[in-house]
Amino acid sequence: MAKASDPPVEVETGKNPTASIIWLHGLGADGHDFEPVVPELKLDIPARFIFPHAPYRPVTINNGFVMRAWYDMGMADRRFIQNAEHIRESVEVLNQYAAREIERGMAAERIVFAGFSQGGVIALNAGLRYPQRLAGIMALSTLVSDADVLVNETAPANTATPIFLAHGTLDRLIPFELARTAQERLAAHKLNLEWHSYPMDHTVSQEEIDDIRAWLTRILA
Repeated sequence: MAKASDPPVEVETGKNPTASIIWLHGLGADGHDFEPVVPELKLDIPARFIFPHAPYRPVTINNGFVMRAWYDMGMADRRFIQNAEHIRESVEVLNQYAAREIERGMAAERIVFAGFSQGGVIALNAGLRYPQRLAGIMALSTLVSDADVLVNETAPANTATPIFLAHGTLDRLIPFELARTAQERLAAHKLNLEWHSYPMDHTVSQEEIDDIRAWLTRILA
């Protein structure tokens, strides 16, 4: 059974949280990466943020250097290759964190799966296939290479779950055109999708944080 490598970072915005947001970082970062975003979101409800750490593994696209990564990835014929087995393992890890929140008394419909870049891939793969209804799924600056497969394997419980998808038009790591194509494929299947683009690189902007706050406030109201 897949396991997270280290205990996650946890931040609660108030006593007795009424929502849990499990947020996965990108390639080479760790669970502390998005911790500073929590106070910037200024949520009106008490929420528990869980920021897991990816395991260390060699990453082909970075010359085999060992770093925190939810999965290995490389390039072939000018296309990104994502390790499907590693993705499945990381999806299981995210599912285990969701099960832990449910054991702590949080209803599944009050849990958000979120992630940036590689973390967004895991959030989408886990969230759309999750057997219980979730509060929402958020994927930021994410490489979605299998949008049609994801839709075809979406669990009935999450066909109408709110999805926040966002990307920078100046992204030099994951071209904006790839994200736009994925968004169009997901939208064509009538998923409950909210799409945002920003004039930024492979990062997060204040405007995006403001939009995330509005989306979280709406789905967790």
